[in-house]
Order: sequence, then structure tokens, then C-alpha cells
Amino acid sequence: MGNPAENEGGTRNTPLAIRAASEAILDSQLSKQSTDLTRFGCALTAQMGDTPGHSSLRASASPSNTATTWWKEWLPNTVCANVANHFRLEGPRHCTSAACASSAVAVLQATRAIKDDQCDIALAGGVQTIHPLIAAGFHNMRVLAYHEQPELACRPFDANRTGFVMGEGSAMMVLERLSHAVTRRAPIYAEVVGGRICSDAHHVTGLNEDSAGLSWLISETLRTSNLIPSDISYINAHGTGTLQNDVMETRAIRNSFGKAAADVCMSSTKSMLGHLVNAAGVVELAISTLALRDGFAPPTVNLTQPDPLCDLDCIPLVGRRQDFEHALKLSIAFGGHLAAVAIRRWSGKEARSSLLPKSLAA
Repeated sequence: MGNPAENEGGTRNTPLAIRAASEAILDSQLSKQSTDLTRFGCALTAQMGDTPGHSSLRASASPSNTATTWWKEWLPNTVCANVANHFRLEGPRHCTSAACASSAVAVLQATRAIKDDQCDIALAGGVQTIHPLIAAGFHNMRVLAYHEQPELACRPFDANRTGFVMGEGSAMMVLERLSHAVTRRAPIYAEVVGGRICSDAHHVTGLNEDSAGLSWLISETLRTSNLIPSDISYINAHGTGTLQNDVMETRAIRNSFGKAAADVCMSSTKSMLGHLVNAAGVVELAISTLALRDGFAPPTVNLTQPDPLCDLDCIPLVGRRQDFEHALKLSIAFGGHLAAVAIRRWSGKEARSSLLPKSLAA
């Protein structure tokens, strides 16, 4: 469906997002000829301008690079506009800035647009490249992890954690009205059954230690999804590897799940990928979707000495073969942004088959 648009720019944010979007659309088996682009929406995260990339372009003598101007690169909605224009999407367009919860919120915005009959299909996701200013800010806040062996640095829920590791990348999802997807015999991974957004009106960077906001969010997400705590078998935690986040998140899950917390398994895939900030929510939601499809819960690596205050089943070190029907993705962000998405494994005749090796699928 791709149709290269002019002036997409040559910095890293846009190419990453377009590549991820192209793969998502190809994977969805949508065809340009049979897709009504006026009913195709787009919900992406805002981005910070790629200053190093822009400087590199200015230093280049290539005339094709002159189209990328500094003001266009620094508009927060540049990537969202570039992606939507690239694929000629004419449905509703949303650009979300909610810090580390941005892409989870984007997924829920796209879902709402479909439910409100503004569109039938929507591209939803986010992108993140590491910017020196952001890295410097996190360093000054003392939330970044440091370790002599970088692969061991990110240790969510571990007593010896020291913070998070930044990551970069992009993930995109094609969301679609179920009846529309079934009619065109689309291959389906999972169903979004509900989600909620709320605010922890406490502090710009600090989290409310009583976990009241996140506890309410989890309970409301389950209620509006017609689920009870025991229905959820896997939680993909925000799990940054900071003391404040890990303890608060554990407490909120215990508060909202009650006795069912003893049976749920949870992991932080940031331990393997790093913290993708704007793109974190959708990357981790995609992982949760594949976990449902494959019946395989990903681990929290580097969890060798669990913090007694983080006493849930955090799947230490090695992933686990386990069939489950529902999963919950949590996102917690600076500024008090909280988001949760509940998904259900799709088992109809349009369901995608697992790609797990036979040794794992047995």
C-alpha cells in the first residue's frame, strides 16, 4: 500500500516508523485496491526532533536533503503526518504525547475511533530514537542503570536494580473492526477487549506510593472489559527497574487483584529491550499479543535476587510455556499518565498459527 510521499525527511524517527508501519500493513494482508483509505485512521505518538540526524543532513551536500527543515523536524506531529501521508490514509489522525504511556494511549485512541464509527481500520503505534537531551535528563534524574556488563544493567523487580536502560525502535499495529476483519478473512492475532486511561495527580516525575490511581485503573479496565482478576493469566508490566515504579506497580496489582494476584504471572520485557519511552507501550503490547498466540510468557531477565516488596510471580530468567486467554498491558508515565489495555487470544478460524519452534510448542 506504500506510496512514497515527498519531504518525508531523512532523520531516524520517520524511517523507523514507516518501516514498522509497512511491515504491519503487509502482515495484515490489506490490499490497496480493496481498502477504503477514507475509513483508515492513524494514531501515533508525538516525537522529539532528531537534532543529531538533522545536523547530519545539513552537513550533507545532497540536494534531496534540503527538504527537511528544522521547523518541520521539531513539530511533535511530524512522524504521524509523514506516516499517514506516506500511506495516503484519509481517516481520523491522532498524535499522542503522554510520555512513556503515549503509544498505549494511541492504541486506545485508535480503538475508540473504530468504536465511534469514524473508521474501520487504524494504524496505531509509536517510535523512539535516543536523543542526547533526553538521555542527559534521565541521567541527571539518576534513573538510568549503570553496570560493567551492559546486558546485566536492567534488572526489574530485582533487589539490586539501579534503574532503566534506554532503547529505541518502533512498533505498529493494524487495528480493525472485528466484522470488517472477518469479512475480508484477515489473519487475526488477538482482540482488544477494553482499556482505560487515567491520571495519578501527584507529581510530575514521582509516583503516588499508595498506588491508588493505578489500582483504580486496573479495576476499571477489568470491569469495562467484562473480566474478573482470575481471567487474567499474564501481565506485561511497565517494569522500568526503578525502586519507585516496581514497588508501586506490584502494590497496585495486589490491591486490584486480591487473592487472584497469587496466580497471575507478570514480566518486564524492558529487561531485554530497554525502555523505548514513547514506543514502549505498543512494543510491549505486541509482545503480549504474541505471548497469547504462542502460549509462551516471556521472562524478566536478570532477575536473580527478587525484591521482597515485589513478591509476584515475575517469571525470572527463563520464559514459560503456558496457555492463557487474556493478558493485561500496563503503562505508567511521567506527568501522571496511566494506561491499561486488556486483550484476548483470538481462536477463530482466522487466527494466526504460532511460529514457535516445535521444541517450545510441544
